[in-house]
Amino acid sequence: MASRASEDRRARGRRVMRLMRLAAITAVSLVVLGAAIYASQRLEQFLIRDSRFILAGPSDYGQPSPGLKIEGVVHASRWQVQRVFDRDFGRSVFLFPLAERRREIARVSWIKDSSIVRTWPDRITVTVSERQPVAFIQIPFGPMSRFALIDADGVILEPPAKAKFDLPLLLGVRAGDSVAARAAQVREMQSVLAQLGRLSTGVSEIDVADHDDVKVRQKMDDHSVLLMLGDENFASRMQTFFDEYPAIHKRAPSATTFDLRIDDRITAVTEGGSNVS
Repeated sequence: MASRASEDRRARGRRVMRLMRLAAITAVSLVVLGAAIYASQRLEQFLIRDSRFILAGPSDYGQPSPGLKIEGVVHASRWQVQRVFDRDFGRSVFLFPLAERRREIARVSWIKDSSIVRTWPDRITVTVSERQPVAFIQIPFGPMSRFALIDADGVILEPPAKAKFDLPLLLGVRAGDSVAARAAQVREMQSVLAQLGRLSTGVSEIDVADHDDVKVRQKMDDHSVLLMLGDENFASRMQTFFDEYPAIHKRAPSATTFDLRIDDRITAVTEGGSNVS
């Protein structure tokens, strides 16, 4: 009986020791955690308030910021890109919201994507990727129309003042269409050009308004002609036209429109509206 009581006391003693060790570990952990939180808060306040981490603003209105480096801008407005960061000048780069600023830069015309790097102690580097136009389009402008550019995603872009683009005119695209609808029409244009390959060199205009009858305007010496290609066999029909054009032009020199929608058959439409096959 005495042996059992002694064993019980030793077991209780071991439990007490385990509880004391656990309490000691918990106490030490709390002290360490508290110290870490305190140090983190002090470090955070240091990074926020110390002048060495402040993003310097422009020295004058319209001037670049010495702390902000913007790369990759060609056709976009550098001034509009810099304005995205107006709220960040005079504040610590520690507070800089990278993801939010990337979303805002994407809303600047011509900007497709960007990357932003925070470089300690006081620098921000922005690298933008611009959209690449693939065609011109016409947009109604009062009683007339004006030209704009469009990229492969169907995004409409205003032509830069001094830039020049050797691109075809894409007809059948409306500014009021959804971006997805415009992108589908651009893909159709690109598919036609890809199928034409080297034969597309002189194509200045592509009309995809009617998916069953794609039309292209082709440069021929000192004039241009309109070719109705249908919805398939674009390359073979174009090649047949090139092969037969000298003879057709002799028979119908005033023809400006040619119907190629039937394979191995070319119908010339003259100015008077008559057809010559």
